[in-house]
Amino acid sequence: MIQVENLQHTFLIGKRGKEKQVPVLKGVNFEVNKGEIVAIVGKSGSGKSTLLQVLAGFMKAEQGSIKVNGKETAHLTETESAAFRLRQFGFIFQNFQLMPGLTAFENIELPLKLQGLRKAVRKERVKKLMDKVGLTEVADHYPNELSGGQQQRVSIARALITNPPILLADEPTGSLDSETEQDILLLIQSLNRELGLTFVIITHDEEVATIAHRRFRMYDGELVKEEA
Repeated sequence: MIQVENLQHTFLIGKRGKEKQVPVLKGVNFEVNKGEIVAIVGKSGSGKSTLLQVLAGFMKAEQGSIKVNGKETAHLTETESAAFRLRQFGFIFQNFQLMPGLTAFENIELPLKLQGLRKAVRKERVKKLMDKVGLTEVADHYPNELSGGQQQRVSIARALITNPPILLADEPTGSLDSETEQDILLLIQSLNRELGLTFVIITHDEEVATIAHRRFRMYDGELVKEEA
């Protein structure tokens, strides 16, 4: 489903005229199979967030190859990359990134409005998904009226609403307490098991990584597979 070969990237660090190149991705190789949960674990600054940005097409690596469902993405234009991203990926963020002026229902519905779907179709799809993730009773609540766990469920539902085959999650439980974290991890496992969704989870949290079928660890830009 995802094949990554020899990804390399550097950042320029330092004052203008005295910059030095710092490698952040050092020949990264890995693959993600359909229906897997894959965790990439690492400390802050290890390169894992840069890797996610490159996977999603928000950033271009200097060298290497990325194939998503057989499509080479490294050389897509910005417009092509944005269109491909909308079809292939859903995104789950640590800080939820919900629109404060929209209800839970409206936040989940927003991607469908951007796609131009009819109101009746949008309503039916959102209601069904809200029931699936346990949000029916808070459909009319605004983000500031929701708990952290409920906000993350809205974020997950929004990521799922366009039926992407791959979910990219950046520290999905980083803003949650331990009990709520477990609820979200159980939800991710349920969605993976029942819908066959593929998850790539970026995290520093060893507990989050325990739900993965396979784990990789990021060390200073190098990715190492961990044995089960």
